[in-house]
Amino acid sequence: MQRPIILLLVTAMFSQSGCSQNNSPHSKVNIANPADLIVGGPCEGCEAIYECPVPFDQLNETDTLPGFNENGPKIAISGVIYQPDGKTPAPGVILYVYHTDQKGIYATKGDEKGRAKRHGYIRGWVKTNEKGEYRFYTLVPASYPNSNNPKHIHPTIKEPGKSEYWIDEFVFDDDPLLSFKERNRLNPRGGNGVLRTDKKGDILYAIRNIVLGLNVTDYPKQ
Repeated sequence: MQRPIILLLVTAMFSQSGCSQNNSPHSKVNIANPADLIVGGPCEGCEAIYECPVPFDQLNETDTLPGFNENGPKIAISGVIYQPDGKTPAPGVILYVYHTDQKGIYATKGDEKGRAKRHGYIRGWVKTNEKGEYRFYTLVPASYPNSNNPKHIHPTIKEPGKSEYWIDEFVFDDDPLLSFKERNRLNPRGGNGVLRTDKKGDILYAIRNIVLGLNVTDYPKQ
C-alpha cells in the first residue's frame, strides 16, 4: 500500500531542472549568439533548443519530462558528454530532447508556440555538470502509428561557442523495428545512440555517452 507514495516522493526528487516543467509559453530568455561557429549542417527544428523558458545558466544536469507520471514504461537515461577527444568531460553543454507520447504522436495541449507546435509538450532541457554528466527521466516513447519507424528520442546539442546541431537519435536495442543498419551505423553523429536498458523496480535505466563533434558536419578538427 505504500508503493504509490514512495513513487510520488521519488518522482518529486527527479524534477531538479524545472525547465520542462514550466508551462510558460515560448520565451526569448535564450537566444542564439551570432558569433557562434556554425557547425552541423542543416538542422530543421534545432532552434527549439532556445525555447526553454529558463535561462540556460540556471539549468542543471537533471530534468523530468512532462508526462512522466502518466501510464507507460518509465525510463532514466543518463551519461557523460565528452569533449572531441572522447576522454575529457564537457561541462556546460545544453542537451534538448523531445519525443512522441504513448500513442506515437507529438502530443500538444493547444497552447504551444514556436517549435512546440510540432515537437509537442514532451520535451526537456539539461545542462551538463562539471563532470559532463546529464540525466533525464521520461516515458519510453511509442513508434509512429502504422509505421515501421523504431521508437526514438530526438536530441539537439548546444555547446559553448558553437551553433546548435543534431546528433543521432536515442533508439532502443530491444525494439523489433530497429533495423540491422540502424543498429550498426558506421559513423554515428555524437556516438552510438542505441540504448540497452536494465530494469530496477518500476524504472528502466539506460546509459548513452556522447562525444562532441563526432562525425558532425563542419566541426573543426582538433
